[in-house]
Amino acid sequence: MKIPFLSFDAMNRELRADALSQFEKFFDSHWYVLGKDVRSFEQNYAQATQVNYVVGVANGLDALHISLRVLDIGEGDEVIVPSNTYIASVLAVSYAGATPVFVEPRWETYNLNPDLIESAITPKTKAIMPVHLYGQACEMTAVQEIAQKYDLKIVEDNAQAHFAQYDGQLTGSFGDVNGTSFYPGKNFGAYGDAGAITTNDENLALKAKTYRNYGSQAKYYNEVQGINSRLDELQAGLLNLKLSFIEKWTAERQQIAKYYDNYLKNIGDLVLPITAEKATHSYHLYVIRTRFRDKLQAFLHEKGIGTLIHYPVPTHLQEAYQSSNFEEGDFPIAEEMAKTVLSLPMYPGLTENQVKIVAKVITQFYERF
Repeated sequence: MKIPFLSFDAMNRELRADALSQFEKFFDSHWYVLGKDVRSFEQNYAQATQVNYVVGVANGLDALHISLRVLDIGEGDEVIVPSNTYIASVLAVSYAGATPVFVEPRWETYNLNPDLIESAITPKTKAIMPVHLYGQACEMTAVQEIAQKYDLKIVEDNAQAHFAQYDGQLTGSFGDVNGTSFYPGKNFGAYGDAGAITTNDENLALKAKTYRNYGSQAKYYNEVQGINSRLDELQAGLLNLKLSFIEKWTAERQQIAKYYDNYLKNIGDLVLPITAEKATHSYHLYVIRTRFRDKLQAFLHEKGIGTLIHYPVPTHLQEAYQSSNFEEGDFPIAEEMAKTVLSLPMYPGLTENQVKIVAKVITQFYERF
């Protein structure tokens, strides 16, 4: 049996008829940019995520970039980011003209370690960007306490943790202004690139709406030098449809993770996901760790089981950031994670039997030693 790393089949079956009807309405509306569907989605997503304002944008990277810009973060400023995050988090800081300052994650949760943040703060530090990696909420109370102590802004990267919670509060609702992605592979994904900014600050929401639209509130009148980053009407309409399913799909992911936890326990040197106290995990990814990662991935591939590595090269060692003069060994936790993490199949529609097959193949791999 082949088990892909990701499949949209089950989710698409539930949506197919309504999605095709939505496309027909979009097609016949003759209004394709910043129309009623975007406004409706912004309102509905704000209500669902317990924030006051949502600004739809073209993608998750733009959401983070604009979030930093509306906080007036730019050249000469520093932003603290996790050393093991996806490069988009770091690129957003660079695009704003600021400098990313890496802080290591916790071994157990892969999320930013609050105990290490203060030692990275300098007079140039303006913000902290906690990334809710793999779907688990960061330890936001500790992050907020540090931000308040040093008068720093918080910009959450919520691209992977839609509807996860910390201490009963949803991710994407803690920071001053936050970015998320609706890339198709995300838990709450569109059918193309899409993203959003969440905030409880009316002024920041207005600035973000202006910035995403060429710096304009009224057509042909430009207040600032903005960019073109607008959520597509079609994607907004389709995301509206998905909102009614996301609670069910999140619960299904969490159940699949329990199956994995049960069938993979005490196998070889596997390190299974751990969820922090007070946090919930929406399981965008189910990530294991093993020193035999590359061999295990190859073995699973031979047996028809798809996997991915999130992420094989930490940002500080990417060619794109070689001008920053980082060296191997500068962030050993992120580097070790990059060498040992492996993401297993995880998506609504994945069955308990398929999880058992994945576990059986992994067991077979370790029996060879």
